[in-house]
Amino acid sequence: MTTSTDPDLDRVAERAAAVARAFAATEPRARAAALVAVADALDRNAAELIAIAMRETGLAAPRLIGEVRRTSNQLRLFAEAIVDGAYLDARIDAADAEYVIGPRPDVRRVLEPVGPVLNFAASNFPFAFSVAGGDSAAALAAGCPVVVKAHSGHLELSRRTAEVVVDALAGAGMPDGVFQLIEGQQNGVALLKDDRIRAGAFTGSTHVGRLLADIAATRPRPIPFFGELGSVNPVYATPGAVAAEPELLQGFLASVAGSAGQLCTKPGFLFVPDDAELGGLAEAAAAVGEHRLLNPGIGRAFEERRGAVLGADGVTVLAEGEVRVDHDGQRFVTPTVVEVSVEQLRAQPDALLEESFGPLSVIVRYSDAAALPALHRELFPGNLTSTVHATDAEAGQLGELVDALAETSGRVLFGGWPTGVSVTAAMQHGGPFPATTTDATSVGTAAISRFLRGVAYQNAPEALLPAALRDDNPWGIPQRRSEAGRSNGWGGLTGEF
Repeated sequence: MTTSTDPDLDRVAERAAAVARAFAATEPRARAAALVAVADALDRNAAELIAIAMRETGLAAPRLIGEVRRTSNQLRLFAEAIVDGAYLDARIDAADAEYVIGPRPDVRRVLEPVGPVLNFAASNFPFAFSVAGGDSAAALAAGCPVVVKAHSGHLELSRRTAEVVVDALAGAGMPDGVFQLIEGQQNGVALLKDDRIRAGAFTGSTHVGRLLADIAATRPRPIPFFGELGSVNPVYATPGAVAAEPELLQGFLASVAGSAGQLCTKPGFLFVPDDAELGGLAEAAAAVGEHRLLNPGIGRAFEERRGAVLGADGVTVLAEGEVRVDHDGQRFVTPTVVEVSVEQLRAQPDALLEESFGPLSVIVRYSDAAALPALHRELFPGNLTSTVHATDAEAGQLGELVDALAETSGRVLFGGWPTGVSVTAAMQHGGPFPATTTDATSVGTAAISRFLRGVAYQNAPEALLPAALRDDNPWGIPQRRSEAGRSNGWGGLTGEF
């Protein structure tokens, strides 16, 4: 494993490329067992890892305990997704001289790993979106070697986590070189340009994500780049919901303030009717204790962003919050909540619409609920999440708004709050740009498909076919077969088109 801050990047890339075919050829059951071995190793070492993470990130023990559990369970979920090989989508069309549109050759298609993946670890989830997090787990599940570029905000944790992962993979019999760690921004950029890297993944700021995505797209051989860039995650509360949900503002504030607002699903905007009562919000915000931001860089960016919002024209401050700087430059913060009208929001997009990575949110008062779908499409073209709070009686009036949210968001919530992404097979954590550079998911088992590509083999000798496509089916995986004479080629449909 490479962990040097000045590694031999050529050797890193060469090791990943050299092991790619061998790792791709591992049986799904063996790869699933390796993912479980990594999960077990993380759980065994959780106490040591959490202690390091607390020291480096300032995040509290309960949050980190839950995050380790999420990370290990995610690995086990991915193992379940691949163990039977169904994810390979193996399809076999036997040769058919009588095929309806002309003689059909023997064609066999399967999903194969794209090759070495470079994963840029995130700062705000030192486990779940870092070294052993979702992107690494998805790529390993797909059969791709992984090189992780460690985040500078938790280097000690990254090194120790990588050691745990490498040891577990080796103990499970996976090929040497299937997992490596590098450090340093320049090294990450240099490796992203290397032709032997075949896909990239990133979780972080829009600015950095765009820079990396452009590098991936302008290489001599462009590669897919899956960047999750954050979101403002608007929430819309109807008059009925405001009247029927006495805890609406408390739930909103808890979602904004959780983990000091350093979550990509934090609700950045809450739309409420003009006459909504907001009493008690200031007192509730004042009761929230201060929380350290992840690192001085994030703290400076939040302080600057907060100043821009507070300085916007017509802003009413509901909870001013505080920013305290210690002798190391770390920022300790409490929630800031402001209020504007729809007209003020529209008039100042540069000051108000950008994501605030920290405990800050904007409440927007609206007068015409019928105008919300058009307003949403205008102001929020790409989101990880969008949320509606409404009563059952109002559901019939929400069709156009829900359509607008679905067009522009990866996840549409009805009630509740977007923070706390459940790791399930059906979860979607992505969305149209600018939420992501490529609209895919980085959470849930569908994340594995990002690192697979279809390959068809035509009239191939049995001995040269991959195991997933052979007639003797040595892996015992599901194979979708179309035998000669069994179909007219049009799924049984008749008529004129």
